[in-house]
Amino acid sequence: MNSARPVFFVSDGTGITAETLGNTLLTQFDGVNFEKATLPFVNSAERAQSTVDYINFVGQQTGKRPLVFSTTVHDEARSVLRGVQGLFLDLFDLFIGKIEGELAVMSTHAQGRAHGLADQRRYTERIDAMHYAMEHDDGASTRDLSRADIILIAPSRCGKTPTSMYLALQYGVYSTNFPLIEDDLEQLRLPSALQDLQDRCFGLTSDPERLAHVRNERRPGSRYASISQCVYELRQAEQLYRKYGIAYVNSANMSIEEIAATVMQEKKLRKPGF
Repeated sequence: MNSARPVFFVSDGTGITAETLGNTLLTQFDGVNFEKATLPFVNSAERAQSTVDYINFVGQQTGKRPLVFSTTVHDEARSVLRGVQGLFLDLFDLFIGKIEGELAVMSTHAQGRAHGLADQRRYTERIDAMHYAMEHDDGASTRDLSRADIILIAPSRCGKTPTSMYLALQYGVYSTNFPLIEDDLEQLRLPSALQDLQDRCFGLTSDPERLAHVRNERRPGSRYASISQCVYELRQAEQLYRKYGIAYVNSANMSIEEIAATVMQEKKLRKPGF
């Protein structure tokens, strides 16, 4: 018998919203093992029935009552999903009715509003920002740097790239990142392309042990991954940040979402509509 409790994130869209809300709630339950699966595009009664049959089968096989987080707004599909043999949590039901009562306005029950094309302007901004972040990843391009909303700087493997990509895709932030190489760290100077852009820079640092572990996965046994090299680079990076008055955060025990939220708060990057 599987000891993990099965968890399903069900949606008539991509499932991102159900995953985000469901996972946030599950973080409050330490010591419980969850086996998670996302079931997207459940947008008809037929697909809903197939989904219910599958979830019920998993519940029977594992001997564990499934948890089902749903953001499906399709009325017929929701009606079918409510018959699942598990704890069914309709995340829209929990909130939409209360908001309708407060606003005295009925919701549209429109599919795909959270992450789809309903807001074309926002969608286009996110895609454009993502293209910009990809072009400028790891200092690969210095073209049009004045367009950047934020420039992440750090020694290698401190989380610059995933944070930059997340800022772009989630919030439409024009984000780029530069590695601090040995010459920069030795001379305590910004990369030459950033000399007049320190007001847009934000630094990342880490713990030496954590950084060494991450680097060893990439280049095992190398000088690059040694504790002494990591201690040196992190120490020099923090001195550089202080020299230029650049805000920074230790990313060692932070998720990408937490790092991004810290960056946006510090640099006041929240855009209207995001």
